[in-house]
Amino acid sequence: MPESTEHIVKSYEQELHRLRSLITEMGGLVESEVALACQAVIDRDDAAAASVVEADPKVDALEQQIQQFVIRMLALRQPMAQDLRLIVAGLRITGDLERIGDYAANVAKRSMVLGQFTLPFALTGLANMGRLVQQSLKTVIDAIGEEDTDAAVQVWRSDEEVDGIYNALFRELITYMMEDPRNITPCTHLLFIAKNLERIGDHATNIAETLYYAVKGEPLAGIRPKGDTSAYAVVRPPSE
Repeated sequence: MPESTEHIVKSYEQELHRLRSLITEMGGLVESEVALACQAVIDRDDAAAASVVEADPKVDALEQQIQQFVIRMLALRQPMAQDLRLIVAGLRITGDLERIGDYAANVAKRSMVLGQFTLPFALTGLANMGRLVQQSLKTVIDAIGEEDTDAAVQVWRSDEEVDGIYNALFRELITYMMEDPRNITPCTHLLFIAKNLERIGDHATNIAETLYYAVKGEPLAGIRPKGDTSAYAVVRPPSE
């Protein structure tokens, strides 16, 4: 291989490695945001909530940096086949990560309001949902760096379990609101928190689908497992 060609290939490989590093760095920031947001809700930790809100601009800045890097690579390198899929996938993945960061910030902000209320019930279901979402996010972020399609499939399948917990929480919180009007404000914020966590799970699943396609060159077979039925839920007060 001529020296000039070898240099170009080596430089290109370094750029691909740099892109993966930037995405995993952004993923690590977002993963930390979600963990702190869950901690803020469950532990009534305002300091954790503030950390999430402060970190969100860093995530946005990384997204812009990655976008500019990808555009430059597309213009100068003109990648093909799997390289092209992986580079374009970087744009989609960072878009999903940015939205996850936004949802984490929303959870953190609502946790500050919850701190003003004494809740007459435990947050066990919400804590379980937060743990599942965090595990899915960690798994898919690790899968990006390793191009691990098996892990991507695992995350893709796990979303239905998150939806199941969300459905149960939806009904439970509506019931608490019907039982005592004083629960309306805190339960409304908890409903939004649960929905934000459910959406974080959805975006982790989006990343899993994108990664699978980028590596394999074909979409995941079958319909995405989906269990959110809250749009059709009817909760009626007990008959007297």
